[in-house]
Amino acid sequence: MRRPNILLTGTPGVGKTTLGKELASRAGMTYINVGDMAKEGELYEGFDEEYGCPILDEDRVIDELEDKMSEGGVIVDYHGCDFFPERWFHIVFVLRTENSFLYDRLESRGYKGKKLQDNIQCEIFQTLYEEAMLSYREEIVHQLPSNTPEDLERNLDQIMQWIEQWMKDNN
Repeated sequence: MRRPNILLTGTPGVGKTTLGKELASRAGMTYINVGDMAKEGELYEGFDEEYGCPILDEDRVIDELEDKMSEGGVIVDYHGCDFFPERWFHIVFVLRTENSFLYDRLESRGYKGKKLQDNIQCEIFQTLYEEAMLSYREEIVHQLPSNTPEDLERNLDQIMQWIEQWMKDNN
């Protein structure tokens, strides 16, 4: 039984992890948080002093994920998307959050100064949506609002319907 691969992307704090974990649970799919995977496997190529965070080794991440992605049924969660092979994903969801919600979420994570401002600007300027549109076929890239618990439920229902339809069409 073939199952789709899904990419959840968007600015940090938009709710990718919450949505991804719940979606994987409901759909019986594999959830992969690329940030957590990189931390566990130390898939880094340095440290960014300005932002106070490690720099992802994208090639090693691709190598690590390749076999899992070819099996299908994977939900990938990461705040960047331009380095993943286009062939991996059947659909891409870019989560979007209003700045007032996003600011509070990032501040509660300890983001401050330049890191906080740059992430808010990233959302204002739709940076990750544009990155997704340039990296994947336009028809597979979709924006989803992610502000409230109601948005989360609506997104879960919508994506579950899409998964069910994809499985009917592809099996």
